[in-house]
Amino acid sequence: METQRFDIIIIGAGSGGLNIASFMNRIGKRVLLIDKSDEHIGGDCLNFGCVPSKALIHVAREVKAAAEASRFGVTTTGALSWPLVRDYIKKRQDVIREHENRAWFESKGITVVLGEAYFSGSQTVMVSGVAYTAKKIVLATGSRPRTITGQGIEKVKRVLNNENVFSMDSLPKRLLVLGAGPIGIEIGQALSFLGSHVTVVDPGSQILSKEDPEIATVLSKKLENEGVVLQLKTKLKEFTGSGRAILTKSTGEEYEVEFDAVFVSIGRVLNTESLSLEKAGIAHNNRGDLIVDEYLRTTNPHVYVCGDVAGNYQFTHAAEAHATLIIRNLLSPFKKKFSDDTFAWVTYTTPEIATFGLSVDTLNIRKVRHEVLSTSFFEDDRAITDDYQYGMLKLIIAPGGKILGGSMVAPHAGELVQELILAQSVGLALTDLFNKVYPYPTATRINKRVAAGYAGAKLTPRTKRLLSFLYTLFN
Repeated sequence: METQRFDIIIIGAGSGGLNIASFMNRIGKRVLLIDKSDEHIGGDCLNFGCVPSKALIHVAREVKAAAEASRFGVTTTGALSWPLVRDYIKKRQDVIREHENRAWFESKGITVVLGEAYFSGSQTVMVSGVAYTAKKIVLATGSRPRTITGQGIEKVKRVLNNENVFSMDSLPKRLLVLGAGPIGIEIGQALSFLGSHVTVVDPGSQILSKEDPEIATVLSKKLENEGVVLQLKTKLKEFTGSGRAILTKSTGEEYEVEFDAVFVSIGRVLNTESLSLEKAGIAHNNRGDLIVDEYLRTTNPHVYVCGDVAGNYQFTHAAEAHATLIIRNLLSPFKKKFSDDTFAWVTYTTPEIATFGLSVDTLNIRKVRHEVLSTSFFEDDRAITDDYQYGMLKLIIAPGGKILGGSMVAPHAGELVQELILAQSVGLALTDLFNKVYPYPTATRINKRVAAGYAGAKLTPRTKRLLSFLYTLFN
């Protein structure tokens, strides 16, 4: 059998794989990019994740804003057309897809092969009976939504997840969301804005379990005020019909809920089972996760992982960060370890939650001294004019004022924290922000407010006496 040789093979054409393939191609290397089909190119982000979900959220916010205009005397007529919403989502995807398809990448000089890939050796991959080999191989095969087995799920007619919700035929009147993670909460709130009556069920004590409890509580109250029913500390017992389920609270109490569709967001499953990893000497642990070192290499040193299969953060920008590190290490004798100390993420609810840097738990484990500064938006002028005084910012700082991490809940929080993320990434102190000029009344002045509060706390009685003396001395 003839074997085709490349400098690098990337399995999976999502954001991480595309970043690596494009860069290595630009520096003149022979690149093979493999994915299941042309439709899969772009990965979960373009097809089932970030792009369609944010398009849906955009529409949902527009509809919500139109409804809320009634308090100013503006009324709207007509009913929501889900087919028009669905068409808008597809058109936004198609715009991006113009530059994320097989023909486009082949026009740039990248070899693209479509089909199911699997290993036949440590550096050899098979697709449709053809063997391909390379010095380095990158696994960027992503993940898929975890499904429910048993519990009577076969009785339910409409089972949705992030792969089929954007193409569904109609908007469900009553939606049961299983799982209060980012996907479940984002989609649940968006469909609630569009008119669905949404119930969210989760066994945990709060929504968005990875977020600071106080920050998550602000969003929980907003959701409940908008009509979303949050059933926390509650588990699904069984489905008793196509539109009925029995739920069990942590107290043991059971009760029935009715629904028209179920949205399942109970976690993700890595797309690795068809790769014949054992033939490449790639090991996994008891949970099925790949064993990966700090350089994103598998137990086969020729094979790297990028994106969801790396087993840490399942975000598009995590895959981009992995890709950047892999490219650097492929081109340098001085290898760099992956670090998530400056990692950040945003949950695109209304309001948004943005989190970055080191958490209190991590700092406690590392025995790093720190303090937490908490600031309400209640007296922030822009929050007052724009009606989001419920917002909150929490910053974690070192004794000298260096920013270590933080979290914010507010409209556009993902944008408002960008300067905080930059400050933490380059090691700035909170007082450095205080010296910056903030045009009034920009929303980012909330960052100055927390900096001013921190600086003000340093005005001890002794400091005040000294400053008073200096004024008298020099005036």
